Amino acid sequence: MMRVDGTVASDDDGGRSGGGTVDYGSAWARVKRRLRAELGEDVFASWFARLELEAVAGGTARLTVPTRFLKSWIESHYLDRVLNTFKAEVEEIARIEVGVRGTGAPARPVAAGVAKPGPASGPLARLHATSAPIPIAAVAPAAEARNADAGGDLSGTPLDARLTFASFVIGRSNALAHAAAERVANHQGEGALYNPLYLHAGVGLGKTHLLHGIGHAAREAGRRVIYLTADRFMYGFVNALKTQSALAYKERLRGIDLLILDDVQFIQGKSIQAEFGHTINALIDAGRQVVVASDRPPTELEALDERVRSRLGGGLVVEITALDEALRVSILSARLSAVRAAHPGFDVSPQVATYVARAITANGRDLEGAVNRLLAHATLTGTAVTMETAESAIRDLVKNREPKRIKIEDIQKLVASRYNVSRSDILSERRTAAVVKPRQIAMYLSKVLTLRSLPEIGRRFGGRDHTTVLHAVRKIEKQIGEDAVLGDEVELLKRMLQD
Repeated sequence: MMRVDGTVASDDDGGRSGGGTVDYGSAWARVKRRLRAELGEDVFASWFARLELEAVAGGTARLTVPTRFLKSWIESHYLDRVLNTFKAEVEEIARIEVGVRGTGAPARPVAAGVAKPGPASGPLARLHATSAPIPIAAVAPAAEARNADAGGDLSGTPLDARLTFASFVIGRSNALAHAAAERVANHQGEGALYNPLYLHAGVGLGKTHLLHGIGHAAREAGRRVIYLTADRFMYGFVNALKTQSALAYKERLRGIDLLILDDVQFIQGKSIQAEFGHTINALIDAGRQVVVASDRPPTELEALDERVRSRLGGGLVVEITALDEALRVSILSARLSAVRAAHPGFDVSPQVATYVARAITANGRDLEGAVNRLLAHATLTGTAVTMETAESAIRDLVKNREPKRIKIEDIQKLVASRYNVSRSDILSERRTAAVVKPRQIAMYLSKVLTLRSLPEIGRRFGGRDHTTVLHAVRKIEKQIGEDAVLGDEVELLKRMLQD
């Protein structure tokens, strides 16, 4: 982590340090953690997950986001909050600026006064690099291209030329999703298949790869396709409202053959959600294909209207689960083969490859990152990749595995089972001691094991107020401190949920 004076901060530096230097990267990480805790996971994920610190100079912190819509929303609704939170960590911060970063690569935090590095090249370049991503609009029918300027921007988010069905590695965890995606992309008959097709998975498990694969295959078949991220959809709709071209925008959006929408969990705002619901309904009713991806199933999209959630769940819902070892080995082998084609001298023994595949279990992106690191080591040092160097290169990837995502529903089911009550009892208005205690324990575990806010937890417990949840959390905390037996009981429940 670079400081303003160009020195390097150690991992255990703790953020602030002596000698007049400030570790802005660590301070910004703490700011984001505070925002997540104060605003709740849904709000944070929607507006702050992709907010990055670019530079600090003269008391001004420059932050960047990927879209103009996010920039406008944060400036209108959260700028003061971000400033006050940052100022609490670094007193010298007096002003916040929000900019839009380019689409080529995510912004990386850099210190004030330190030049940003140029694009990666050689061994550090992105794997499978090809020509620039191809915007869908560039291959749309001529009539569509002529109308590109009418009714708002509907060019869509560019498709990545590397993310095709041919480059997708299939395993037990994603075979059903891949089969459904191929069937939808190649369907030539009347109507649509599995409408909508809804894919959900955690980070780096391949859902976006499949969406791009669908887009490429359908486009090659001559179908009118638009691929949109949630940010792009929201920006296009808001911009159409501002330019008084909303009607034309909606008509063009509903006039396509295939709509692909990624990261639907980020769609916010009642009017935008309503328009999203109308668009989905109009396309499905007209027999047009809709493909949607999210990080959670439709039933857990709490920010969306219930009718929209119901419509999204009415088609084929497929989860891409965690990568098993066999699939991780296949993905790693494919990555290594691609690198060897460009760097013939690069070699990784089967023992090292097996170790990496077993050690990195979180997602495919971490596997790609591991290959990049091994390649950098071999190329920059001129030495062979050994087990020892591999362990050193991927140490932080192993250490920073994503913890298991625990669902409130799972907590409720486990607690109900342990205390011989039903889940419906926990969600009910019953106030008998046999129900109140497990209900409060379930609320307490929901608070400490998930990132849900108190109001969100209250809604998941039969629509209760957040003050009820707060009372339950405080009461169980107090009882755990006074009753060792209860403390052991709660710890056991935690371990059962985390394993």
